[in-house]
Amino acid sequence: MSDVQVLVVQIPPDLVQYWGWFLAFGIALVALGMAAVIRSMAATVASMVFFGWLLVIASGIEIAQAIMIGHWAGVFHHLLAAILFGVTGLLIVARPLASAEVVTMFMAMFFIVGGLFHLISSIVLALPGWGWQAMDGIISFALGLLVLAQWPASGLWVIGLFIGIDLIFYGWAWVALALGLRTS
Repeated sequence: MSDVQVLVVQIPPDLVQYWGWFLAFGIALVALGMAAVIRSMAATVASMVFFGWLLVIASGIEIAQAIMIGHWAGVFHHLLAAILFGVTGLLIVARPLASAEVVTMFMAMFFIVGGLFHLISSIVLALPGWGWQAMDGIISFALGLLVLAQWPASGLWVIGLFIGIDLIFYGWAWVALALGLRTS
């Protein structure tokens, strides 16, 4: 028999007094997520432009690091990575809808391959709770097929929809934390 150990988490008393801020943050995230779901195309474009600018900024940082470090064996790799980040970022910023279509295709393939992997591995391994993992595989596979079936049109809204759903669940997690802090 194995011994079960319980992890006791101590919440600092200073944190409890800010439960209202956590609640407001969670509600704001839920509202933002709902807006992203409702306006999924705008959220897709905004997220692609944001990601593109992140790559451009990373390119600048990579160039600065390569120049500051000077002559060493890895300077060529850093400059090559900087050029790759910069060009990719500028392409994404210049053509966010086309970029979203490409990213959506990769997402569909990820869901299809990942879903098949979860389904097959859950059946082969048959670990406790294998049915839930198999169901996860089936759902992921079906999501991938649905996204792929509507591609390239799905590239205009899928990313924004998925970001919105993630924000809603993330916001509810913060709301739950805030309400838990309030009662402790």
